Amino acid sequence: MRIRTTALPLLAAGVLLAATGCAKEDDAAPSSPAGPRTVTSVSGCGKGSWTDPADLDPDREPARCAPKAPAPRPLSKERSLTIATGTLSAEYVAPLQMAVKKGEFKKEGLNVQLKVLPTPDALPLLAKGDIDAQWAAPEAAVMNGITSGFDIKWTAGNFSPAADSKSGLWVKLKKNETASHVPMAGRKLGTMIGKGSVIAYPMNKALKKHGGGLDEIQFQQLGSADVLTALQNGGTDSAWLLDPVWRKVDGDKQYAFLGGQPRGEPLGGLLFGPNLLTKDPDAGVALLRAYIRTVNTYFAGDYKRDPAFVSDLAKLLKTDEAVLKSTPSLRMDWEIRAGTTDRLQDAYRAAGVSEGDRIPEKKAVNRELYAEAVGHK
Repeated sequence: MRIRTTALPLLAAGVLLAATGCAKEDDAAPSSPAGPRTVTSVSGCGKGSWTDPADLDPDREPARCAPKAPAPRPLSKERSLTIATGTLSAEYVAPLQMAVKKGEFKKEGLNVQLKVLPTPDALPLLAKGDIDAQWAAPEAAVMNGITSGFDIKWTAGNFSPAADSKSGLWVKLKKNETASHVPMAGRKLGTMIGKGSVIAYPMNKALKKHGGGLDEIQFQQLGSADVLTALQNGGTDSAWLLDPVWRKVDGDKQYAFLGGQPRGEPLGGLLFGPNLLTKDPDAGVALLRAYIRTVNTYFAGDYKRDPAFVSDLAKLLKTDEAVLKSTPSLRMDWEIRAGTTDRLQDAYRAAGVSEGDRIPEKKAVNRELYAEAVGHK
């Protein structure tokens, strides 16, 4: 049964259908790989370069290779690739930005352009092959597109929050309420992110702990500059606060943090379209190799402990250095956990933006390419 979405997810899926219908005839169906790919061991990427996808322990150590590994394996002919991203200033985009700055893509024979595009605009381009990859997440619109037959898969993770991060759901407490129990049913929730976003999954999880759910609250779509203000002045009862905005209410007894993104479980990263999945998987592996090498070299641990690196990173992201230092380092993680797309789809259904059978993980996720990049058979 096909998943059906409403509002923005449905619109995005409709655009995907229309865009593909207008594609050139020879672009209508992706070419198939020549055969099974050969995976060889990779120097510097040992046992720790792969973790069991079924391991959902929040304290799981993310996969890591040695710094500067996996080493570049330049393609025989340079490829030009375009990666769409919703922003270039967010910290979770930093590995891509750093890979461009440090020439990690160039070392693989890739000329990579990062192009700012909202997800609804980028999806039809990814499906047609007009762009090669997208730094985004398996949102409701993406899952609907896959159900419709588009050759799009989630091929690498991005990050999970640090143990002391409080990016997530905050509520303004009423009289006699405590952080341990806040009745959420019927309250208003201010957020920049709609119901079809991956944040629906951790948001629903947090709400259920407090007698609510995505179908029992009133969503208020607000601009990034308005979310905190609305929470503080009573315009909304609760809000999903991102880094570093939550610092403004942390420690204030009027507010309580109810939960955020699950630790150890990335909810986004790289989405590949037909160009890198089937037409040129060598370039896809090369792109992932450069991304993974950048994580291992620059973002392997608490990268904010290095003042010089924080300064460089702030300039790269065009953000204030003090703001960047005010929140803990992200746990950069290129792997994808088992069952994440199932849990996301359950949340979309709970939010009322999709219905029908789940898309099987094998149709939405490809771990083979990053496994090849680190030499995991």
